[in-house]
Amino acid sequence: MNATIHDNRTTVYWHRELPPLEAELVAEHIVEATSSRVSGRLAHRDELWDQCYRELMANAERRLVQEVARLGGHFAHVHDEVIHPKHDDAAGEAWLHGRFSYMLYRRPQESR
Repeated sequence: MNATIHDNRTTVYWHRELPPLEAELVAEHIVEATSSRVSGRLAHRDELWDQCYRELMANAERRLVQEVARLGGHFAHVHDEVIHPKHDDAAGEAWLHGRFSYMLYRRPQESR
């Protein structure tokens, strides 16, 4: 994933990407996101997995941007993610669920 740019400023930094050096650490948080449900199972179906993964990551980025704003921060640095396939046998559907751990940062001049 690449850094998310919001209003011409980068908001979400993924794994090895780092927020600005002057950013002040606020706290660690977690967001969860899911993809849409698709018919069938995701195992051994690369195209469905890829579709669900792209949607999951887009949804996670949107959630991260929302949470950064809600918590009064300016940047999120995602440092861990756990993604699991889910399925509903009764409905014959599958989807991906992700849990993303991140550090929230603020710009120094606005944190005091």
